[in-house]
Amino acid sequence: MGKQNLARTVGTKGMPRKEREQLILDAAAEEFARKGYARGSTAEVAARAGITKPLIYEYFKSRDGLYLACVIRAGSRLVAAVRSAQEGPSDITRAARTLEAIFRALESRVHDWALVYDSTLPAEGELHDAATVYRRELNRLGAAGVAEVLGAARAGEALDADLATHLWYGTVSAAVAWWRHHPEQSAEDMISRFARLSAVLHPR
Repeated sequence: MGKQNLARTVGTKGMPRKEREQLILDAAAEEFARKGYARGSTAEVAARAGITKPLIYEYFKSRDGLYLACVIRAGSRLVAAVRSAQEGPSDITRAARTLEAIFRALESRVHDWALVYDSTLPAEGELHDAATVYRRELNRLGAAGVAEVLGAARAGEALDADLATHLWYGTVSAAVAWWRHHPEQSAEDMISRFARLSAVLHPR
């Protein structure tokens, strides 16, 4: 029996409100990450969570309210994870620490990344503004990290830092995209894989 059918069978009767709310958010995050804001269905979210559709509106007021809650949960976790990786030496190990923190934050919820970077969001409004806050902060932290690493190494020119920052953004996005295609991989698997590749690409 699939997860969706199992949820419909078991239901959430008697479940504490906070637990049910998290269950709905988990279902919504997966639905919106797979289909984007534009095509995500609250009916599918309700089916995945094993609840009635009106309950979503009781908890989150609207479809946009549900999506906003998903973005805030995903974005705040990711930003907190990347900030935690800022501690330590400003050398090449900072990249490994940051990716490790991102992988751990995305454990069992790798689709959270797609919520923050959803290209189907409206061009303006509350949802766009909320996602933009987290995108800008993640980008700012990434750029600051690259600048500190290059500065500590006394290497590179201004445009080198700009290129390195873009390469960093691309590396993180590509790693997460690859992980979404290999959901059987754990955070520890991803961390170990990155360490092996780094050892080959950047031997000491």
